Amino acid sequence: MRAFIIRPFGVKQEIDFDEVERALIAPALARLGAEGGTTIDIVQAGNIRVDMFRRLLTADLVVADLSIHNANVFYELGIRHALRDRSTFMLRCNADRLPFDLQTDRYFVYAKEDPGASLEALVAALRQTREATQPDSPVFASLPNLREPDPSHFLTVPQDFGDLALYSYEVKGFEWEIGGWRAVGRAQFALKAWVGAKVTWEHVRALEPDDPEANLMLGTIYERLGDPARSTQALERALGNKAVGRGERAEAYSLLARNSKTRWREGWEGTPATVRAAAALRSPHLLDSFENYERAFHEDLNHFYSGLNALAMLKVMLGLAEALPEVWGERFRKAARAEQELEEHREHADRLAGAVELSLAAATRRLERDGGKDVWTEISAADHALLTTAEPRPFVAAAYRDALAGAPDFAAESVRGQLSIYRDLGVLGANLAEVFRVVGEPPPLPAAGDIKLPPPAHRRVLLFAGHMIDAPGRAEPRFPADKEAVARERIGEIVAREMASGAGVACGYAGGASGGDILFQEVCEEAGIQTRLYLAVRPQQYVVASVAKAGPQWVERFWKLYNARAAEQQVRVLSEAEEVVDAREHLPAWLRARLDYGIWQRNNLWMLYNALDEACDPGSEDPNITLIALWDGAEADGPGGTSDLIEKVERLGARCEIIRTKEAFGL
Repeated sequence: MRAFIIRPFGVKQEIDFDEVERALIAPALARLGAEGGTTIDIVQAGNIRVDMFRRLLTADLVVADLSIHNANVFYELGIRHALRDRSTFMLRCNADRLPFDLQTDRYFVYAKEDPGASLEALVAALRQTREATQPDSPVFASLPNLREPDPSHFLTVPQDFGDLALYSYEVKGFEWEIGGWRAVGRAQFALKAWVGAKVTWEHVRALEPDDPEANLMLGTIYERLGDPARSTQALERALGNKAVGRGERAEAYSLLARNSKTRWREGWEGTPATVRAAAALRSPHLLDSFENYERAFHEDLNHFYSGLNALAMLKVMLGLAEALPEVWGERFRKAARAEQELEEHREHADRLAGAVELSLAAATRRLERDGGKDVWTEISAADHALLTTAEPRPFVAAAYRDALAGAPDFAAESVRGQLSIYRDLGVLGANLAEVFRVVGEPPPLPAAGDIKLPPPAHRRVLLFAGHMIDAPGRAEPRFPADKEAVARERIGEIVAREMASGAGVACGYAGGASGGDILFQEVCEEAGIQTRLYLAVRPQQYVVASVAKAGPQWVERFWKLYNARAAEQQVRVLSEAEEVVDAREHLPAWLRARLDYGIWQRNNLWMLYNALDEACDPGSEDPNITLIALWDGAEADGPGGTSDLIEKVERLGARCEIIRTKEAFGL
């Protein structure tokens, strides 16, 4: 949670406002887990008012001390009240009389002689303010139809975002972190990088639990990761937010329906063929899926996808009920009521079919008007023909043939997946045989009790980090030059074990520094493992900084490695800056304020996140990497250094193989 304090500075009218913050306000905010302060801590060059405006408008909580008549305090409070509807807390001691416009508002009162005595009471009051659901701004309280702007609109996100997982890590702590995470999360979502997108959007939700975009994104992400329970939780949070628009509500209901459909299929697909249809009809998830798809369609009649799926689920229900009247009748006290409801569902299906047909026709006309073509709209039209044609008709199969002409393979696979439901349940079969001749028939469900073999494990990715060869005269040795053979042997042993375990090794990631990096690269090459070469700076600069001090033979080995990896297009350079006065110029401008962070630490994290991206199965949270670290055990190398990298990899649940140099080299 981010906080901002509006207050006078120094001692005024015998009140030490700096002491009030130190003894009362700051400790109370710390107890709530809030970070932030006043404009006095803004040290970057620039217009202080810009920073003040941004903090006022984006803070989760603003605390304003109105003890005396201070123009700046009143000005800043007015801005906050005008643009944020809640979480503005006012406090004062008994000094000046309040201005008339503020006399009706409630205040927390502290004693100026001993402000710290009110700490416990202030913590409780601030917590109530954060949890309140009603506006505390007099502007929004007086104008109930007024809506506050999205705070992210007040933030300027740097434009040089590149490797997404790295940036998702780096934006934490900046005032614009939510805006940064949104930019990263949207890109990860578009790339279907589900595991990374989950982490990024959970960052947003941690700060804004009811954020509509974060919850809608997470609804899709968790569904893609095979976690319908958490997907449903996220979607229900989104639907509980009145700020969610009609189109977003349609998408949320549609995703809820998809989750129910997944659970419905899981409930009957593993049963024997003789009871499969009965299990599908008895499942409550069948009705849940239909109702949520229809809710989505009611929210937006242009959302023909949800209407078509509602029709499909209803047609399946009707087909099963007609084939198994005794199972259908189990939920009704009287047979007449069972038949009546079945007839009502038939009439409902006819009305829904007509509405979906109109929605599809409107979408088709819009495409024709704009000169566009959409394979999914054409497939949906073919699906509609199948669902609404009770007798064998050649035009149904022809509709699928025309829709899939020139379509990518995954489109036909998607069609087969849906049609397999009808086949496996014995419904809507009039035209299926002809359609399967066009699209291909999906494989049959395995017989009940058959053991489903797990998919083959993905080959692991190796990541290396470790020390360079000691420069001549180093006071405390870490990697003496005469220990090269020992290091090579230990690295080779670990690589060999990794190759022999599980599915083996896919590739390796490392830099090109003298010592550990080059040894790892050479060991992998000898073992037939392709490697990626990640350089913090341009190769000529890299040689000067990380290779040349070990001697000309290491420079020769570097260029041999570089040229081989460059020929395979497996070299990446983090900073392309050619001439820099200060090493911090290798960092993006927005990162230079982080004094404990440099280009070399950043390069380690850059490798880690790219290795994770290559190693992770999109449907699994297994990081599937092994870090090999050649390390002396020192922990003073800062964020992104070797110790920090080991900690991050272990926190991911991945393997770490550490070669402790003091033991291995007898130091």
